Amino acid sequence: MKWAVIALGMAVLAGCSPRDESDLKRLALPIAGSDRSDAMWNVWLGAWIAAGVIAAIVLFLILYPAVAHRRRHPDEVPPQVRYNLPIEALYTIAPVIIVAVFFYHTITAQNEMIKDVENPDHTVTVVGSKWQWSFNYQDEQAVSEDVFDLGTPEDPAELWLPVDESVRFELLSPDVIHSFWVPEFYFKMDVVPGRENSFDLTPTREGTFTGRCAELCGVYHTRMIFKVNVVSRAEYDAHLQELEQAGAVGAPEGQKYASELAGSSDDDAQDGAGN
Repeated sequence: MKWAVIALGMAVLAGCSPRDESDLKRLALPIAGSDRSDAMWNVWLGAWIAAGVIAAIVLFLILYPAVAHRRRHPDEVPPQVRYNLPIEALYTIAPVIIVAVFFYHTITAQNEMIKDVENPDHTVTVVGSKWQWSFNYQDEQAVSEDVFDLGTPEDPAELWLPVDESVRFELLSPDVIHSFWVPEFYFKMDVVPGRENSFDLTPTREGTFTGRCAELCGVYHTRMIFKVNVVSRAEYDAHLQELEQAGAVGAPEGQKYASELAGSSDDDAQDGAGN
């Protein structure tokens, strides 16, 4: 009976998909929106299957002794056991094996998700600052100069991406640690002052998503949100041309400082010496 329940549960989970319209069949994840989603989905699905199997075994171990070894006579005293070496060894070894298996699959998925694209179609420099985002679109054929989208806490920025085309995100911060996260991409990465992190992915479905900072970055952390518009290439090029016509060209304010660690420049050092 126990194994039948486990087999049934695994069969049900095997029918789940990250792109299904049903929240239940997606196991509470958003509908997948990037080519890196499958690696994370496999870890998520595996965690549910492992948790289901462990829960079934633990429930069996709780209920079976209570039923099979219950007192059948008022004067009956069950055998008193101080310890059971095989069971204690199992309780020690089994969690180590479980953690090791999870660790292996997590590292495998991580390596797949952070794999670089050899020649990405687009490059976007993402600057996270206190307390909003800016997005600098670089070397685009639709415009003569680099252009950017800029936001404020009152008016969040919008990131525009072409569907089914690879993008390299270069992450910078001039002040504190942020974390660039779009839930539909099943991916996030820290934005660290003085350090350039980057990752590649390809958006795989059109739509408007909500991105956010996943790192507690300060008093206005909750304002660190942005919209992601995944559109056709024609709509993407049209947006870049609108930015150029509006004068949002070059790099957004703060980007030139984002690759420097605060307080490390010569000017800062001189100012500190003067004080």
